[in-house]
Amino acid sequence: MQLIDGKQTAAAIKAEIAEEVREIVARGGKQPHLAAVLVGHDGGSETYVKNKVLACEACGFKSSLIRYENDISEAELLACVEKLNKDDDVDGFIVQLPLPKHIDEQKIIEAIDYRKDVDGFHPINVGRMAIGLPCFISATPLGILTLLRRYNIETSGKKCVILGRSNIVGKPMAQLMMQKQFGDATVTVCHSRSKTLKQECHEADIIIAAIGRPDFVTADMVKPGAVIVDVGTTRVPDATRKSGFRLNGDVKFSEVAPLCSFITPVPGGVGPMTICSLMKNTLAAGKKEYYG
Repeated sequence: MQLIDGKQTAAAIKAEIAEEVREIVARGGKQPHLAAVLVGHDGGSETYVKNKVLACEACGFKSSLIRYENDISEAELLACVEKLNKDDDVDGFIVQLPLPKHIDEQKIIEAIDYRKDVDGFHPINVGRMAIGLPCFISATPLGILTLLRRYNIETSGKKCVILGRSNIVGKPMAQLMMQKQFGDATVTVCHSRSKTLKQECHEADIIIAAIGRPDFVTADMVKPGAVIVDVGTTRVPDATRKSGFRLNGDVKFSEVAPLCSFITPVPGGVGPMTICSLMKNTLAAGKKEYYG
C-alpha cells in the first residue's frame, strides 16, 4: 500500500507555480490576482479562506479578501460581484460558500463572469467541462485528477466507482473520469439510494468516496489492489484533541488501507490539493489560457 501524499504534492505544485509567476513578472507581465469574498464568520470558511491567502503568498499571487457580515443583502452581494467582474486587475475571484440562507447561492454563482470563475461553478464552465472544452475545472475534482497523474495511477479502461452525486465533487468527477483526455475509465455513480452499492464498490479498480458519511467505506466493500480516494472531511468529536474534534474521511482507513495499492489519507490527501487547484486555475486566468 502506498499513501498518496496530497500535502507534499501540493507544495511541489505551488513551488512550480511560483517559479512560473517569477518568470512572467520578470518579462514584464502581470502578477496574477485572486480575490475572495467571505460572508459571515463560519469557522470552516474562515480557515479555508485563510489557507487560500497563504497559498497566494506561496505562489507569488496578489490576493484580496472582501468581508461582509451575515446580514448583507443579496443585492449588495450581487453589486460586489459585478464590481469584481469589471475590475481589470482581478484575474479570478471566488465567493466562499455556504452563504446565509436569505441569499440565493445559484444566483450569485451565475452572476460571476465565467472568465473569472476560478472555482469552476458557473454553468458555462460546468457545461464546457462536460463536453471536454477548455475551462476552469472545479478545484476538488481537478485536485484528484492531478494526484492520480502525479502518482502514475492507470485509469484508462479501469472501473471507477464514485460515491456521491454533488455538483461540487460527484457529478464533475464522473464527467472527468469518463472523458478520454482525462480518466478514460468506465464510471459508475452510486449514492444513498443505490441498491447494489456494496457490489459495485467491490468490483471497482478505483473508488472515489465523496458521500459525506464517516467510515462509510469498509474492508468488505474493497477488492485487493484497489485505488481509494477519500474526499470526506467530517468533523467528529475527539476528546484527545485540543480542538475537541478531528477530521474523519468517508473511508475506514485502518481496515481499508492494508487492502489497497494506493490510498489518500484524511487529512493530508485531497484537501491540500483543492486549494492548490484553485491556484492553478488562477494562474490560467492570469495567463488568459482559456478565455483570452
